[in-house]
Amino acid sequence: MSRAQHPVVLFDFDGTLANTIPLIVASFRHTVAEVLGTDLSETEARSWIGRTLVDTFGERYPAHADRMVRTYRDWSLTHHDELIRSIAGVPSVLDELVAVGSRLGVVSSKSEATVRRGLAAVGLHHDFAVVVGLEATTAHKPNPDPLLHAAAELGADPSDCVYVGDAVVDIHAALAAGMRPIGVTWGAGGREELLAAGGSAVVDTTEELLGILVPRLSA
Repeated sequence: MSRAQHPVVLFDFDGTLANTIPLIVASFRHTVAEVLGTDLSETEARSWIGRTLVDTFGERYPAHADRMVRTYRDWSLTHHDELIRSIAGVPSVLDELVAVGSRLGVVSSKSEATVRRGLAAVGLHHDFAVVVGLEATTAHKPNPDPLLHAAAELGADPSDCVYVGDAVVDIHAALAAGMRPIGVTWGAGGREELLAAGGSAVVDTTEELLGILVPRLSA
């Protein structure tokens, strides 16, 4: 027997539901090389994951931000289906959550259209009750507004929601929204940094994640 631990389970997309890390890193590195003519390390590129492109480039390279956003998006969309990868075990987690009655949602710093394209590319055709992209709010992660928007769309109290993500900004956004933050280590962030950010739990496998989200009850 099993039961839903949380009425609403919200997920980040990149590095959480799909392995987009190679795509994102390659897109960042191409953009910096194309616009600035310099190299960007993979370590630094990974540290940028989780925030919107406008915020990321606007803070670091304000004089070039608009061109960098356009360059990134063009290259990323061109190579999207080639470089995106599924994550083994994620469909089973979603299936089990649906089976026990949890409502599912996605909250991402990407546009909603790009998120939906990514979900389709990795075969996640589940019944997501809400998909929140960057255009839904004016403030973005680590600001809690996108997560609160998702909860409002579902008529849910934030305290009844959990947010699952792979980046420090995901943990910070969840805490600020009054949601339970759970970190996963198969994306951009490592265990120690996700715990230090305030994750209530950090998991290394989808099996561990399922055990937290859908605890087993003895017969």
